[in-house]
Amino acid sequence: MIRPNVDMMEALRLTRQGRLQEAMAVLHGASPGDAAAGAAKEKEQAATATVLDMVAPSRETGNAWTMPRTGTASDTGGWVERLRALNDELSGLADGRMKPSRVVVAPGARFETHAYANDAGSRSYKLYVPASWKGGPLPLVVMLHGCTQSPDDFAAGTRMNDCAEEHTFLVAYPAQPASANPSRCWNWFNGSEQQRGQGEPSLIAGIAQQIMTEFPVAPGRVYVAGLSAGGAAAATLGATYPDLFAAVGVHSGLACGAARDLPSAFAAMRQGGAGARPAGARAAIVPTIAFHGDADTTVNPVNGDQVIAQATPAAHLETSVSHGKADGGVSYTRTSKSDAAGRPMLEHWILHGVGHAWSGGSPAGSHTDARGPDASREMVRFFLQHATAT
Repeated sequence: MIRPNVDMMEALRLTRQGRLQEAMAVLHGASPGDAAAGAAKEKEQAATATVLDMVAPSRETGNAWTMPRTGTASDTGGWVERLRALNDELSGLADGRMKPSRVVVAPGARFETHAYANDAGSRSYKLYVPASWKGGPLPLVVMLHGCTQSPDDFAAGTRMNDCAEEHTFLVAYPAQPASANPSRCWNWFNGSEQQRGQGEPSLIAGIAQQIMTEFPVAPGRVYVAGLSAGGAAAATLGATYPDLFAAVGVHSGLACGAARDLPSAFAAMRQGGAGARPAGARAAIVPTIAFHGDADTTVNPVNGDQVIAQATPAAHLETSVSHGKADGGVSYTRTSKSDAAGRPMLEHWILHGVGHAWSGGSPAGSHTDARGPDASREMVRFFLQHATAT
């Protein structure tokens, strides 16, 4: 299995230079020095040896990795295209540099750094305490950043802290360190990170539970949302901790279980991953709101459909479809599924002409598109209509 902490940015750099064998070795966990030595050896053997490549998943292969047809073999084959596709898969990552962001904190508010640890490790997080809070019970929203982002970057780009001031709730921004993933992506694609009580899900849930012991969080009013890898992690939190998170927001992400390792992650990003609930997960359905740009070339928009499909309960819901246009010029289609009381249980926003970016976000953060409807405010509206049973 490919190691979860491979240096994807180094693999991308080597791919851009045409050093494909080295890039492939790095994806399998080798250090750059070992990769270079291995590539030299492979080059010497290339004249007399042929490496058999696997055929990437497709509809024709039943979405599975398969052996090539007789007579089709090469020293690079399909891996060349998949490695070169990293430019698309990791587009906008700015060669691993995080965009420096300064978060404006309202007078009287606090934006503090904290930490949480359990048997799975430790994570730092930023916590926004709004100035509008006067001491009573308040909701909590957990925000999971995308690859190469930081809590400050994500807070600046989503402007979720502004929403917190308007509606009086706490916002937590867990930080994924480079030691866990060189691109600071949440490892949503690893089977070990898709289980309750294990790995990153336990750390993120633990952060929420720690905050609940320190602040009077309103019973049943804890929510989680994320972008891209963070969106996929949010979907996983909804599937593994439905008793903790009352609603989930997934922006440009993937369904829980859409991949089990790095190769299947790239396949899911390019052509969709239906997802699968973790073994032993409770059957409870968590209300979910999803946003996805139909011009997203990093995570195929079909993944938004699959996020909603995974969250759809067996109970009958009334479906309505509406169309609109944001002040910034982006047109959208919103599909809402509501219960008998008219409360939306599922919402799917398709943003026409939008790529891999947080809709309605601020250019002060990375991966945002200010032209679209405000995803942060729409998520908050959706969240505050739901609470878990206490």
